[in-house]
Parts: sequence; structure tokens; C-alpha cells
Amino acid sequence: MILPIIAYGDPVLKKVGVDINKEYPQLDGLIDNMFETMYNAYGVGLAAQQIGLAIRLFVVDTTPFSEDEDLSAEEQKTLSGFKRVFINAKITKEEGDEWAFNEGCLSIPEVREDVFRKPTITISYLDENFEPHTEVFSGLVARVIQHEYDHIEGILFTDKLSSLKKRLIKGRLTNISKGKIDVDYRMRFPDQKKKR
Repeated sequence: MILPIIAYGDPVLKKVGVDINKEYPQLDGLIDNMFETMYNAYGVGLAAQQIGLAIRLFVVDTTPFSEDEDLSAEEQKTLSGFKRVFINAKITKEEGDEWAFNEGCLSIPEVREDVFRKPTITISYLDENFEPHTEVFSGLVARVIQHEYDHIEGILFTDKLSSLKKRLIKGRLTNISKGKIDVDYRMRFPDQKKKR
């Protein structure tokens, strides 16, 4: 089922997620719905906060990035078919020199800005079967994971921008929160409390 994506300005996007366990109600269905919602909006990641739930859950599928011809063959191969569920994730290490990449967010449509992040991360998480993993990721895969991880920490990519950049996009953010934007996927806007 395709769920409405929560728009910028809704307080749930600023909530730090709580850990969940195997008994979380209808978790398998929720994960399926999150992937379906993400694919419908042409996203590569989606966090529970973006569908209104303040829990530590996000999904990632970087396959669309693998078609970027500007990437090396090795990076394309890494991105192709990288599909994961992250439950109760914790980034334990970020390494390397920060690099800029133009990021966007399904909750903040039509706003894209360069965000600086470290290139390599170590993350511990549970998969959809509650099997524990600790892995190291680099490059665009790490970037997507960091972006979604920020969501479960109540952080948006716009929070990482300079005060000047924030001022420059303030009007656009206000319009998003009021629903004054055309998107081709379902959204829920905080000021209007309506779904489109």
C-alpha cells in the first residue's frame, strides 16, 4: 500500500526514533508498504518518520543510482541491487574527508542542496529478520544510509546547511509545509492536515 509521505514542517520529522522489537505490530506489512511508497515516489531511501512513525526503521534501495554513467563501473556494481532494511541502527564510526553531494528528500520536494558528509561509515543494525549486522559502507551507499539515519535521529538534510543557504530556501520550505507545491506522489502537509 502506498502511504502519504510526511511533508517538511510536520513535527514527526524532528522526532528521534525509538527502538522496536520483533513484536512491533504488522512490521512485515509496514516494511513492504515503505518500499512500495519509496518506489512510487522514485526515492532511494525512506525512513519511518517520513510516513509518520517515530521509530528506528528505514529502508534503502540504491539501484536507481547504479544507472548514473558518471560513476565508475565498480560504484555502479555496488549500487545495483543494494536493498536493505535497517532496524534500530546505530552509526558507530564516520571516517575520511568530508565530501559534498547534491541531496534531496521526498519530504522536501524540489529542494536540492550540497551536503557534506564523511565517505565511510560503520553501522550496526538489525535486518527485517532481526538478525544483527555490523558493516562498513563507503561512497554513495554510505551517503544514502547517512541521510536516512539522520531521519531516525530527527535530523533533515536542510539542518546541515549554512545559515545563508537556509535563508535562501526559507520561502520554498514554507510553501512545502503549506502544501503549495505540485508533486506526483501522495503527501501529507502539516499546515493543511490534508492528503493529496
